[in-house]
Amino acid sequence: MSMNLPKPIADYVEANARLDIDGMMKPFLDNAVFIDNGKRYEGLAEIRKLLKDEAIAVKAIFTPDTVREEGGDVVLEGPAHGDFPGSPIRFTYRVTLANDGIKSLETTV
Repeated sequence: MSMNLPKPIADYVEANARLDIDGMMKPFLDNAVFIDNGKRYEGLAEIRKLLKDEAIAVKAIFTPDTVREEGGDVVLEGPAHGDFPGSPIRFTYRVTLANDGIKSLETTV
């Protein structure tokens, strides 16, 4: 990827491209929050289940094509493609970083 992303985000995106659930989980802090279209998942166990059920199961790979900083967060936009209806779908990811990890990740379409 040619974008200059902070390491935790780059690691997540690269692991997602490989559909590597362990790699996707590694950048998240223990108390991280993942908000998927308004539904909140707290902690590593809930986030892992979400990613396994909603990303890995349908081979959903997010490929950001824009990145910007907004209010202290990193905002990525781009398509996700996979084995799901409507693929590809354009997503926005809003990521809050802390202590060299992902504190929160919010996805919206």
